[in-house]
Amino acid sequence: MALVSLQEISLAFSGKIIFDKITLQLEAGERVALIGRNGVGKTTLMKVISEDIGIDSGKVVLQKNAKVAHLSQEIPKDTSGSVFNIVLSGLGEQSKLISEYYQINKKLEKEQPPSLLNQLDNIQSQLDRTDGWKLDNTVKQVLTNMQLDPESDFKTLSGGQKRRVLLAKAIVSQPDVLMLDEPTNHLDISSINWLEEFLLGFKGCLFFVTHDRTFLEKLATRIVELDRGNLFSSQCDYKTFLERKQIELDSEEKGRALFDKKLAQEEVWIRKGIRARRTRNEGRVKALLKMREEKRKQLNRIGKAKINLGESEKSGRLVIKAEDIGHKYDGGYLFKDFSTRIMRGDKIGVIGPNGSGKTTLLNVLLGKLVPNEGGVELGTNLDIIYYDQLREKLDEEKTVIENVSGGNDIVTVNGNSKHIIGYLQDFLFEPERVRSKVGVLSGGERNRLLLARLFTKASNLLVMDEPTNDLDIETLELLEELLSDYAGTVLLVSHDRSFLNNIVTSTIALEGEGKINEYLGGYDDWIKQKEVQVPEVVKEKPKKDEPNSKSQNNKKGLSYKENKELEELPLQIQSLEQEQK
Repeated sequence: MALVSLQEISLAFSGKIIFDKITLQLEAGERVALIGRNGVGKTTLMKVISEDIGIDSGKVVLQKNAKVAHLSQEIPKDTSGSVFNIVLSGLGEQSKLISEYYQINKKLEKEQPPSLLNQLDNIQSQLDRTDGWKLDNTVKQVLTNMQLDPESDFKTLSGGQKRRVLLAKAIVSQPDVLMLDEPTNHLDISSINWLEEFLLGFKGCLFFVTHDRTFLEKLATRIVELDRGNLFSSQCDYKTFLERKQIELDSEEKGRALFDKKLAQEEVWIRKGIRARRTRNEGRVKALLKMREEKRKQLNRIGKAKINLGESEKSGRLVIKAEDIGHKYDGGYLFKDFSTRIMRGDKIGVIGPNGSGKTTLLNVLLGKLVPNEGGVELGTNLDIIYYDQLREKLDEEKTVIENVSGGNDIVTVNGNSKHIIGYLQDFLFEPERVRSKVGVLSGGERNRLLLARLFTKASNLLVMDEPTNDLDIETLELLEELLSDYAGTVLLVSHDRSFLNNIVTSTIALEGEGKINEYLGGYDDWIKQKEVQVPEVVKEKPKKDEPNSKSQNNKKGLSYKENKELEELPLQIQSLEQEQK
């Protein structure tokens, strides 16, 4: 019997069909990825399974005693306490015993009455009998791997840290069905890598939503797509699914073209009049009426985003020059002794653990923040637009239109005027949605709105801090294409490994303890170059009877760029040799 069985369930909101008699079974050992455009109902489907939302018709059947854990996108407002206790609570009744053990230990630090010591002995015995220590170790291991401080107060954490705590709580509960809605959002790359390895070893059923394509490719054993109220299941990995999907889309387009051609021919025929005997043509007339009805009811595939990015005049050849910059925070270095030259057309990725200083580095490079050490020089003729990770520039009390155009009906992009509703439709906002307040928008809609607002401006330096959170895969791929074709310079902070691999020409990595390095290529190239150990070059001292070459000629030394290229040559040579092998 399936752990979860959805039997012809239907659901509609305000007349809009979300699920149209869909059926789904989730079995033990499966890792099922639920994909689909933002707004099609993926989160709603998870809430139906976890019984947080009712349905209009059909049945949701859970196997008897099956435990379901759900990590939602929203953070529950009533969650409070220490990080350790919240994660521990994922164990249910078993958590009470462990929690009581630690509470008694704290009391014993102050005084040691016999009653408390006896109570502690009883609890220890119960933990020994019920494998409680194993569960306690599981909680501690998850906390360590998720880089969470067990003593921290949940209410003082950032939104990203709170999601990591709730993810840890879901993991330690050891459910039969683990449902994760965008689990990689706000996680850094090391945490994502750990999560992938953990989930690969998970014995229950994993049902997850993600827009992280690398995560999807590594984990999914089955792909379920939610599209226009229907579910389509493919028992394959993500790469195979994409190949099959393209074949289906091509076939669907051909079928529609034939249908439209046939309908057009019949419309011409009916307008010319029925010239043959009426009895012979009644069937053809009925068939035409049926085709008209089918066309009227036909649910068109959701449109593709049509994002255009305004470009201003070229900047100077040198965009940013940083010399020996260092910046401290809380007594320690975020980064130090870093030099770089960013030239026009470079696409630079910035990676590092959460809290390592990626956003600080951006602000230093842009001249918004003065470094504690070294200096930064900006190039000439720079037109900068900045994609803000926290979306603080959106006014939640104003409508979608007001946030983009200030309420005007016309926007200008790349010198061309366009009606605001048509422009927002290019970013997948339906006409009735554009007058909604920003406060009611989903995370994906807010991301698209910020893109729509920023891209009305012309630029030659585009700075993007975590642009991929909450964007669906098709919009991500379109944004990739846009940035690849962008003639200006790009500075990009992201934890999306596929996104980095497909765009950036070099990667600046903040590697902890003030260490910062620049590597050629994207994320995968960074991994390869980290694995190659470059031996130190030992410089021989000139012999006594040989003049020093530097004093022998008065030529200027190598330029910064030439020195940088020289330093990178051994690494490039070893990398190429490894690739050849």
